[in-house]
Amino acid sequence: MERATASRRRGGQLVDALLRAAWDEVSAVGYASLTMEGVAARAGTSKSVLYRRWPSRAALVLAALRQRVGSMRDDVPDTGSVRADVLSVLRRYRDTYQEVGADIAHGLMTELPDVPAEVFEVTPGVMAAILDRAAQRGEMRLGRVTPRILALPGDLLRHELLVSGGRVADTVLAEIVDDIFLPLVT
Repeated sequence: MERATASRRRGGQLVDALLRAAWDEVSAVGYASLTMEGVAARAGTSKSVLYRRWPSRAALVLAALRQRVGSMRDDVPDTGSVRADVLSVLRRYRDTYQEVGADIAHGLMTELPDVPAEVFEVTPGVMAAILDRAAQRGEMRLGRVTPRILALPGDLLRHELLVSGGRVADTVLAEIVDDIFLPLVT
């Protein structure tokens, strides 16, 4: 009689299963109650398998979120207008926040020291790409734009999302772009 062998997940298949389990677990129990043990149990693996890939639950949840909604870095808008591009980025960030929910967003904020530094480089990188394209189109001339200025639209939106409970109108996004960001970069 042959013994059935369980197939062992490896590589991308394993990572996908772990990230799905992490998202399912955080959705079921909330960020505050999320544990690596719970994710490991849901994934049918051990905590060490998780810790080999993600050093903290914040890093794990961010990876699961990235798998679920993608990364703006991989899909920078190119509408042909710097204003429209920046508004598109802010709308996507707002919509992602609403999909993810305040529980996860606030939970991640409580663990900022565990959030990988690369997370804070996404918005400045996306804004730099948008401004570079705008300059190539002749829409604007780049002056001295600092990383702080590039991060500003995302920082202002994050503040609005936190104080409004996630309800940020398009008019607020337009104010961030038209009244603050574009005057700084043009």
